[in-house]
Amino acid sequence: MFTVFWYVVIFMHIGLVFFIQSFVPNMDPTGFKMARFLLIALLFVIAFKRKKLSLWIFSSMILGIEVGMDFPAFGLEMERFGKIFIRLIKSLVGPLIFATLVVGIAGHSNLKQVGRIGLKSILYFEIVTTIALFIGLLAINVSQAGVGVKKQASQQELDKSAELLEQTKQHKDHLIEIFPENFAKSMAENQVLQIVVFSVIFAIGLSMVKNVQHKNTMLSWTESLSEVMFKFTDIVMYIAPLAVFGALASTVAKSGVGVLFDLMKLVGTLYVALIVFITVVLVPIALIARIPLMKFVKAITEPVTLAFATASSEAALPIAMENMEKFGVPKKIVAFVLPTGYSFNLDGTTLYLSMATVFVAQMAGIHLTIGEQIGICFTLMLTSKGVAGVRGASFVILAGTVGDIEGLNPESASIILAVDALMDMGRTSVNVLGNCLASAVIARSEKELFVKEDDLFVEKA
Repeated sequence: MFTVFWYVVIFMHIGLVFFIQSFVPNMDPTGFKMARFLLIALLFVIAFKRKKLSLWIFSSMILGIEVGMDFPAFGLEMERFGKIFIRLIKSLVGPLIFATLVVGIAGHSNLKQVGRIGLKSILYFEIVTTIALFIGLLAINVSQAGVGVKKQASQQELDKSAELLEQTKQHKDHLIEIFPENFAKSMAENQVLQIVVFSVIFAIGLSMVKNVQHKNTMLSWTESLSEVMFKFTDIVMYIAPLAVFGALASTVAKSGVGVLFDLMKLVGTLYVALIVFITVVLVPIALIARIPLMKFVKAITEPVTLAFATASSEAALPIAMENMEKFGVPKKIVAFVLPTGYSFNLDGTTLYLSMATVFVAQMAGIHLTIGEQIGICFTLMLTSKGVAGVRGASFVILAGTVGDIEGLNPESASIILAVDALMDMGRTSVNVLGNCLASAVIARSEKELFVKEDDLFVEKA
């Protein structure tokens, strides 16, 4: 506890050095930079002593931001580490989901329970994401962040917008897209929902096999695969701090911190709304479901921190599954709820979408009535579930929704791309937090939540 206290103290001193430097802009910044690097080095010393991955990741975030500001050319080169990490994570997500779902369903549950867990999950997802939509709507109406904003989208942002919107020209039936046509293709393209559907059907088929020897052989193989993939995850997580450093350094080097000042109110509104959502929705849900908060926070610290730093839900999925299973959620529930939630329970993203849509309208001087805004929310309730696996999905949905508003076109949303990376970190971390909580809530509803105490799993009554 002593070292964590000093970690916080040192972090506050880094902020203090930034604050002091802002008051003396004409002074040589070299001394301030050296002071910050020295303090960051002390953070790494504490992280080394504590041997906590979350501290290593957080320290790497701070170092990445500093390097991105002071050495942007070097920071851009560091992006490779983040890309390597994401590629390794993508390579293990499919086999991990398949193995854990098959073992969880075929080895430990009955078919009625599978259906019950699925129904509970979808109902829970729909309720929570709908609340998130309306909180985003309330937040932007209170802050009026788009009113008076005159900033124009840069050519780079317009080009990126056009590239992302090109995907929408190929019409796809999203209901059909849930079901895999080729399991190997689903694995190769990392179509998480298709992998889940295949794995569930495969597990049900395996549970119906009458030949005990054949059934046990396949169960033994998938259980072995599950164990190996979790060890694979442990190995990959060793480079997570390096990946976080590279991701933050390149992001800051590309965007800089100056872009924040143009759209500071929008970014601030999002983060305040996300905090409100966690406080007034997720925390009460956890209390009602009798989730031990301190142990839960300890379990999700690493995946949420990783999601924030990399702005990638996929990057956090393997460690989230591993930690929630250690927390006490059964493998069959973790393996079903978490991957499915990545398509249907994007709390942070849905909150952002309702907020960003009204922001674009405010910026264009278009007044939306309460009825029109509620209509937008109902549209987003459907469209936000439909493009999982699409690159830049949140922007694609946003542009499509904005295009339905009279007087606006999809390109109107391009301005948001200037700060999208900064907002993506916040909404992605809330997505991961919300899905981890969902797995614990569903486990509680099934009376199968076993929280570790004194090296034993005992059910919390």
